Amino acid sequence: MNGNVLISGAGVAGLAVAYWLDRAGFTTTLVERSPAFRRGGQAVDIRGVALDVVNAMGLLDDARGLRTRLKGMSTLDADGNEVERTEERTFSAGRLDSEDIEIFRDDLCELLMGAMSDRVEIIYDNSIAAIEDQGDGVAVTFATGLNTKFDLLIGADGIYSNVRKKCFDDESSFVCPLGVVLALFSTPNLIDLTDWQLGHRNDGVGYVIYPSHDKSELRIGVGFAEPESAVSRSDTETQKRIVAAQCAHLKGTFPQFIEAMNTTDQFYYNELAQIRMPSWSKGRVVLAGDAAHCASPFSGQGTSLALVGALVLVRELRNWDHPAQAFAAYEYRMRPYVDLNQALVDLTREGPTPDDLMTAAKNGIDLSDLLKEVE
Repeated sequence: MNGNVLISGAGVAGLAVAYWLDRAGFTTTLVERSPAFRRGGQAVDIRGVALDVVNAMGLLDDARGLRTRLKGMSTLDADGNEVERTEERTFSAGRLDSEDIEIFRDDLCELLMGAMSDRVEIIYDNSIAAIEDQGDGVAVTFATGLNTKFDLLIGADGIYSNVRKKCFDDESSFVCPLGVVLALFSTPNLIDLTDWQLGHRNDGVGYVIYPSHDKSELRIGVGFAEPESAVSRSDTETQKRIVAAQCAHLKGTFPQFIEAMNTTDQFYYNELAQIRMPSWSKGRVVLAGDAAHCASPFSGQGTSLALVGALVLVRELRNWDHPAQAFAAYEYRMRPYVDLNQALVDLTREGPTPDDLMTAAKNGIDLSDLLKEVE
């Protein structure tokens, strides 16, 4: 195959799509607005059929080698005192005796990047300014002014997808807010935390803290109700002030994490939502991962959806001369799996039960034919 494909977004979804396109012989380019590879971020989970996909990529042993390997968690009160502990599960990964792999987002992205050939081009510090579907291809104008034509454009640029906004009518109606903000940031390991997770949830604020793979950093996630006044996605200073105000009542060691947050450049702030679209494609443009069907971090399934969807999309693109047919087949196979995982999110409880996750991870999609083809 010699199709020329542009992918917007070099996160898990974009890199996984690039891997399969490269393996299938497509000429592949990724464009990423970040100036360089992004470090930091939360731990993510690979579950169920997604483990089979990672195995087919030849990365399963490497992913297992990079798993977080937490031994349990402590639940703390607002003063930082332990009120409960368990060695059976953690807030972020669920049960510790499962086959699931919890791995940091940046570690997984590095694995995916390392598995691609040198033929894949990654353009950092750039983005798409304009898109024109010309029927026989997609003309793209980059923020730098460069104009290039591609056979296909894949938007894998997250929940607030630039490609989705530029290509799909009534785009705002696809975003279903959950009324919750999630802030993620990294700090030095100020408390020498090792192989253990700390968590708190009370009075409208929750947090989870755990060490990075090499134990040099702490990865911290803080969740709370979305403020009434909207905050610009680029206004990091205001976002950090909001997080600090929401956490002002937390004592113990937590104030030093907020102090460190103010100087870190590894900081992400998102208003959580699900993406529910009647169609994930339009002409020669198609969406993948969170851009198409974000289930939110509350589902625990976003990474698995991205990995599975990447395989399905690219295998269907064997018919890339007829992209509408390929995109329809991709969506037909993926949508039941997506619907099952989006239904896991219920904000009236703490999160999906282990049985919920097992059902959603293993059911809803059969990849046996595709996996057999790529052996």
